[in-house]
Amino acid sequence: MNPGSGTLIINIMSEGKAETYEGVYQCTARNERGAAISNNIVVRPSRSPLWTKEKLEPIILQNGQHLVLSCRPPIGLPPPIIFWMDNSFQRLPQSERVSQGLNGDLYFSNVLPEDTREDYICYARFNHTQTIQQKQPISVKVISVDELNDTIAADLSDTEFYGAKPSRERPPTFLTPEGNSSNKEELRGNVLSLECIAEGLPTPIIHWIKEDGTLPINRTFYKNFRKTLQIIHVSEADSGKYQCIAKNALGVIHHTISVTVKAAPYWIVAPRNLVLSPGEDGSLICRPNGNPKPKISWLTNGVPIEIAPDDPSRKIDGDTIIFSNVQERSSAVYQCNASNEYGYLLANAFVNVLAEPPRILTSADTLYQVIANRPALLDCAFFGSPLPTIEWFKGAKGSALREDIYVLHENGTLEIPVAQKDSTGTYTCVARNKLGVAKNEVQLEIKDPTRIIKQPEYAVVQRGGTVSFECKVKHDHTLIPTVMWLKDNGELPDDGRFTVDKDHLVVADVGDDDGGTYTCVANTSLDSVSASAVLSVVAPTPTPAPIYDVPNPPFDLELTNHLDKSVQLSWTPGDDNNSPITKFIIEYEDSMHEAGLWHHQTEVSGIQTTAQLNLSPFVNYSFRVVAVNSIGRSVPSQVSEHYLTKAAEPDKNPTTVEGLGSEPDNLVITWKPLNGFESNGPGLQYKVSWRQKDGDDEWTSVVVANVSKYIVSGTPTFVPYLIKVQALNDVGFAPEPAVVTGHSGEDLPMVAPGNVHVNVVNSTLAEVHWDPVPLKSIRGHLQGYRIYYWKAQNLSKRSKRHIEKKILTFQGSKTHGMLPGLEPFSHYRVNVRVVNGKGEGPASPDKVFNTPEGVPSAPSSLKIVNPTLDSLTLEWEPPGHPNGILTEYTLKYQPINSTHELGPLVDLKIPANKTRWTLKNLNFSTRYKFYFYAQTAAGSGSQITEEGVTTVDEAGILPPDVGAGKAMASRQVDIATQGWFIGLMCAVALLILILLIVCFIRRNKGGKYPVKEKEDAHADPEIQPMKEDDGTFGEYSDAEDHKPLKKGSRTPSDRTVKKEDSDDSLVDYGEGVNGQFNEDGSFIGQYSGKKEKEPAEGNESSEAPSPVNAMNSFV
Repeated sequence: MNPGSGTLIINIMSEGKAETYEGVYQCTARNERGAAISNNIVVRPSRSPLWTKEKLEPIILQNGQHLVLSCRPPIGLPPPIIFWMDNSFQRLPQSERVSQGLNGDLYFSNVLPEDTREDYICYARFNHTQTIQQKQPISVKVISVDELNDTIAADLSDTEFYGAKPSRERPPTFLTPEGNSSNKEELRGNVLSLECIAEGLPTPIIHWIKEDGTLPINRTFYKNFRKTLQIIHVSEADSGKYQCIAKNALGVIHHTISVTVKAAPYWIVAPRNLVLSPGEDGSLICRPNGNPKPKISWLTNGVPIEIAPDDPSRKIDGDTIIFSNVQERSSAVYQCNASNEYGYLLANAFVNVLAEPPRILTSADTLYQVIANRPALLDCAFFGSPLPTIEWFKGAKGSALREDIYVLHENGTLEIPVAQKDSTGTYTCVARNKLGVAKNEVQLEIKDPTRIIKQPEYAVVQRGGTVSFECKVKHDHTLIPTVMWLKDNGELPDDGRFTVDKDHLVVADVGDDDGGTYTCVANTSLDSVSASAVLSVVAPTPTPAPIYDVPNPPFDLELTNHLDKSVQLSWTPGDDNNSPITKFIIEYEDSMHEAGLWHHQTEVSGIQTTAQLNLSPFVNYSFRVVAVNSIGRSVPSQVSEHYLTKAAEPDKNPTTVEGLGSEPDNLVITWKPLNGFESNGPGLQYKVSWRQKDGDDEWTSVVVANVSKYIVSGTPTFVPYLIKVQALNDVGFAPEPAVVTGHSGEDLPMVAPGNVHVNVVNSTLAEVHWDPVPLKSIRGHLQGYRIYYWKAQNLSKRSKRHIEKKILTFQGSKTHGMLPGLEPFSHYRVNVRVVNGKGEGPASPDKVFNTPEGVPSAPSSLKIVNPTLDSLTLEWEPPGHPNGILTEYTLKYQPINSTHELGPLVDLKIPANKTRWTLKNLNFSTRYKFYFYAQTAAGSGSQITEEGVTTVDEAGILPPDVGAGKAMASRQVDIATQGWFIGLMCAVALLILILLIVCFIRRNKGGKYPVKEKEDAHADPEIQPMKEDDGTFGEYSDAEDHKPLKKGSRTPSDRTVKKEDSDDSLVDYGEGVNGQFNEDGSFIGQYSGKKEKEPAEGNESSEAPSPVNAMNSFV
């Protein structure tokens, strides 16, 4: 064993014979935590035994008979590879007639004289020992009947040849395998090889099919001239019956091989290592599969678990070991062994019970730099047991980052899907478990993206000129960019003509080779951007500038080398008009079938002037040529001479062959006919052939004219037919056509589906089940099943009305379907019919079912009538769809104030037989909102809402509307919330304000009366002296707050009051003759505004009443 490893080396060359070390080996690795074991390793020496000596008599047989040359190689390890050769070590030729079987034998379906030879030698090659063994040569002689009889007459016995009767043509028989059926087993994942070899004259052809299935397209291969069918990566789905069919002109035989795919154990769920902390729970799952089902056994540290030391924390439950409240002593290596008769699996799983505080493995203060608007990934690799929880924080006092903006991965990585500038900062990763906490800080910097703000632009330069491409780059100031230039995605040529500075690429003395795509690439350590431009190099403009135009048309067309299916066309090019001709397009016209219509024949390069043209038979060809340059196409050349090719048999058959019946007793065969060009000759016709697919009938054929349909009458109903349509003309037949499958006409199905039953899912949904009808009774292509269902009556009301049947069609062979949109609490009938391409079959007996109750619809109407001061009456109509038996109504209502706020909600139950209800003791002049709905045993239905208002007083009750015939109390409106009323109140308030202002103005005129002079003579300290500047009085201050005057009135400069200045009298400011005065003669009532009420006759002044008093009386 190698030191420091578990590798075991056996040197057979120096340490004895290989047989000494034959056996089963297994490796065990052990330490203080447990023991792990390897799979069993089987060591067997290779063997290449010699062939047993035997005397082989010459084989003489008649021409046409079958022959099997046995090989029977010696059994070696591994098995040898078999092949047949001659004495010159040349492989013997094989074909559909002569082939080697899987067992190494050489099979002849029938022999020919050229099969005569004396050196048929079977070789066995043992690859492992690099040796080849050979069998004794076998001599075979094939003779005619006359030669055979002469030989018999001479000296041969009957036992030394196969028979002397003439060999005639015969139908196939199988040489291997024998009988009509056989069995084959193969292991999952291997290559399934099935073989059928048949003899017969003529040589049979082998075909393969899978019964009740199709062969897998990408895994199926045919070997040995289709005698061997191989399916690679075989699985359980490939089990089934495979049929090989051998056919020649005299008959067909079949052999069925039943294949069973077995499987060595393979993993569905293999046990995995488990890390637990003390006190935790866990489980190991060992879930294999195989055929037969594998047997599972558990081992602990290489010892069967039944005899291993007991561990109270574990419990075995079949393919699972359940651990509960583990302790450190529970650490061990567990092995799961799954085995069946074809192999076994072994897997080790380490259950490690650890108690470790968290550790963060990512380096501290790692700096991450990310381009803005790209994802940022911040790593936080961690370890601990129990498994730590990870949290991320940003900044010193930030809160935990949530997953609505960030992505927290299971491995601890924090992802910022779109990093922005404000994502820059310090991020802290915190790992916690019950044993401790670990932290780590990382830094994130967001950089500006690199951009090309000035891109290179497309340029056209003449040869010998100079071109400059500009490429300006903007980048993050902390990143150092590198700018490089590429030409056609490669490095720039190492040429002094190319100059690169900071922002420009300059190409001097431009040549034709300098044309191409130039790319500017700007790289930083974090990102890369690029931009490209194309440089086109053109010839210098001559003087005078040439005229560029499409070429002139070719001329002098000539046909030479006339053959049956080809001809050579030559021409002379026209002027290219300063733009080289790049190609010539050759077109043809078939004046016999499509005169005047030109078709594309071929294209050749612009330097060719001849072309060999492939032709079709029986076409009257003429040709023309078009020249093309960079400017465009020339006009077509003149037409060449005509060339009529010879007729030939058709080389293709009609396409789109179909067989469909239009009536139950016919088969309509249709196809897409060949066009005249494809007919290859005169007298185009079609040979239509058909026979029943599942019978042994011979083909029936008929030749029809150039049509596209043929009707076969008198056929059985819906029977599969094999159909082929072959084209022919006066010269001969087209190749053998492909066989397609069609069906004769369909008829209506004969049988109704049985065992129809209904499962009611809910009040509106039911599921219907039925048994499928026999396939033979369908008499056509199964389209599906059609369900008819209708509501017979509603369980809550037995109304008679037109019955509307509903139809649902379920495609294919489904045997169940859902009926949606049913009405609750209803009586339904249902039947099922099978449907084919012809129509429906008979209906199954009606099945009756009832739907349960559902919630009702909303009441049909809700009206509020007869409003009074404290009551409202509600009238309603029951729900249009009760969907059951109504149990009661629920009425909820609540008041609404002037600000549209809702008051307390009142809930009221009303019997189901009522359609009118009066609510009493309501608030007067109050708006109410009502919510009304019905109930069944299934629950509450949809609600209907309405609003109504109690009246202001008895006089406010509106009379019934004569036109409508009923009062609409719900239409009454609270007057306080109406716009016209609010506007009226605002207008009244504005008028009052104007009246007050007029009153105050009139009061201010009180300084213009004679008593004022007396007031001026008394030095009243409350009156401010006249201002010097304008001769006006200062502000008058009254100690009483209710005195309205604030300003003194203006007087003339001589401080006298003139009569003409004011005609007001004292009576104007009093109330009649009883006005009161102060001691100084000043008027009291002007300031007090208070006066006892006088009799009406005491106030006979013709003056208008005092506005102040008028306002006082109003207030």
